[in-house]
Amino acid sequence: MTHELKTGGDRGYLRIATEEAFATREQVDVYLRMIRDGTADKGMVSLWGFYGTSPSERATQILDRLLDLGERRIADMDATGIDVAILALTSPGVQPYLDVEEAKAIASRANDQLAAACAKYPTRFVGMTTVAPQDPEWSAKEILRGARELGFKGCQINSHTQGEYLDDPKFDPIFRALVEVDQPLYIHPCTSPDSMIGPMLEAGLDGAVFGFGVETGMHLLRLITIGIFDKYPTLQIMVGHMGEALPYWLYRLDYMHQAGVRSQRYDRMKPLKKTIAEYMKSNVLVTNSGVAWEPAVKFAQEVLGEDRVMYAMDYPYQYEAKEVQDMDAMAMSDATKLKFFQTNAERWFKL
Repeated sequence: MTHELKTGGDRGYLRIATEEAFATREQVDVYLRMIRDGTADKGMVSLWGFYGTSPSERATQILDRLLDLGERRIADMDATGIDVAILALTSPGVQPYLDVEEAKAIASRANDQLAAACAKYPTRFVGMTTVAPQDPEWSAKEILRGARELGFKGCQINSHTQGEYLDDPKFDPIFRALVEVDQPLYIHPCTSPDSMIGPMLEAGLDGAVFGFGVETGMHLLRLITIGIFDKYPTLQIMVGHMGEALPYWLYRLDYMHQAGVRSQRYDRMKPLKKTIAEYMKSNVLVTNSGVAWEPAVKFAQEVLGEDRVMYAMDYPYQYEAKEVQDMDAMAMSDATKLKFFQTNAERWFKL
């Protein structure tokens, strides 16, 4: 039996959705230009060749919803009982742009547009800063601007930037800025770089169905195993989609990582202060975006701790009222459900 979805906390908690996307028209137009002129990678051609040009109902509805930061989005939130949406520029952001100045300009304008929407709907929208990691120093300054001037509560980076990962030392200014303002980094998926996408693309597995999680989970592991949390012990990194599968692999990850360290097989695999599982329990936060599945949510709560698992819808890519009802109906204590839907997000985003 289903129940009516309302905002306002009628079930004992507010629903704060922590991984919700928006787009700007100029952002999408650059994607389409890159697809036309042949400078887009295979992932962008696959992803935005569909969402940006397909006449299908799924593509057109999602693009329309992405571009709306007003009444339609609010109406969709009301219809599914979402009290607050934590918003970030949709993947892959400006990270594939080859013109770095263009990337920075579009990112800055997107941040301004989001800040204006948050000011117009201060009880419904919360923003995360978008950056252009192609210029790490600029990105660090934009994180500070987002936190101190625009009122944003975190920063989202869409995994790799033209095949480069955040464990490269050149990206260190981004982490220094996040630690300075004490805000989380949300690593959101994007399509895999050309160097790894081939077998997934030919099977239709390059996107959210599989490839996103594989690539983003690897990114987080690269950061953990290079010692990012030893260098920045207070840093918190968020990942969606039930932790991109990492919580379910923790036993094997720990065993094989420690075996690799002992064997000295890899130059970059050095001893760490903690195990991977321990970092996951102290420095990694997980949202259930796109995974409205009670067994997965409960397992992550058991493994990582119920303070580290948060609700997300993944709007507009996965906009399903029944999924909200299913999460409401989970068999768990009222206190745990309050953490999942509301107070964990309030704590970690400092709402």
